[in-house]
Amino acid sequence: MEQVKEIPELRLDQLARLYVEPTNRCNLDCRACMRQGWEEDLGYMKFDLFEKIMAEVRAWPGPPEIFLGGFGEPLGHPRIADMVALAKAAGSRVELISNAILLDEEMARRLAAAGLDFLWVSIDGASPESYADIRLGDHLPQIVTNLRRLRRKRILNFGQTPELGISFVAMKRNIADLPRVLDLGRQLGAIRFSVSNVEAYAPAMESEILYAQSLNHPARLISLEMPRLDLDVGNDKVLKSLIGRFTLPGVMASPAAESLGTCPFLQRRSASVRWDGRVSPCLPLLHAHTVYANGCPRFWPEYHVGSLAERRLGEIWNDGKYRDLRKRLHEFSFAPCTMCCSCDLPNLNGEDCYGNVHPACGGCLWSQGFIQCP
Repeated sequence: MEQVKEIPELRLDQLARLYVEPTNRCNLDCRACMRQGWEEDLGYMKFDLFEKIMAEVRAWPGPPEIFLGGFGEPLGHPRIADMVALAKAAGSRVELISNAILLDEEMARRLAAAGLDFLWVSIDGASPESYADIRLGDHLPQIVTNLRRLRRKRILNFGQTPELGISFVAMKRNIADLPRVLDLGRQLGAIRFSVSNVEAYAPAMESEILYAQSLNHPARLISLEMPRLDLDVGNDKVLKSLIGRFTLPGVMASPAAESLGTCPFLQRRSASVRWDGRVSPCLPLLHAHTVYANGCPRFWPEYHVGSLAERRLGEIWNDGKYRDLRKRLHEFSFAPCTMCCSCDLPNLNGEDCYGNVHPACGGCLWSQGFIQCP
């Protein structure tokens, strides 16, 4: 195998995480979701395809972590617990992201028995009213009940898995709820929290973004290492004044937030698998979609490097074109399209003014630290 340029502490030719989308169907119709503008076929990953993927993962040198999630609700897949069990049998750590509406007592029991390591739950509002405003359904009391039940079961089982994390998508209409969502998560036993900005998949959502000014300025964040402090009224005021000036540990600390371009999916040495088996280098390129920023629409066609229904995972991962793409993402010599709408090229993610061909990732909000996922 040819030598590949190294990133410190990781190699581009080592697959460490595999995102798998069990389904692109969802039981919610959230106003901020990519699915709002879709005209795509909906479906579930066939279990025999998942079995094929896990057989290859089992034989992989150092099985990659499996993250079950994409642009649908994983718990809606009729065999989701079997998927978790199969991934665990392949030797992988398994995480899953859900809205937790379908996490009833039986589902919680099956996931725990299957060996799920970590459950991420998306909560974008701290009250039934604010949650319903984003998620377009009054499900928060049910979700809290489901998670409290899960917490009791974990306590009775001496703290066994799955551990819990909370994911929050921030926008103008719900940012005031963030402290209360974090408090709620701690009460429910969450040990990790992931906060992302909203990505405007529809024109109306552009007025909700919290980073309009930052889009036009490259990151120039200076790190400040802080000791542990008690959080009281005096310290709160000081910390608030520091956050705007420095990147504090654990706060605004996304690696992509500190540079003009760092692909978080490359940093995680990951690949993404759509429900029908098509493989993409990242979650955003699994499905075609349009993003609105700086008053300009940018259409992102889906981009796939192969299909696991037709080829083996190792063959796709080590394909020369995919390896070249990972090198380009490592170098990240793309035009800074998030800061510029002065030509027609940013309207379509086909090429950029530096001569890069599709996918030209300079307009990717994930690579600039604005959007992130667990």
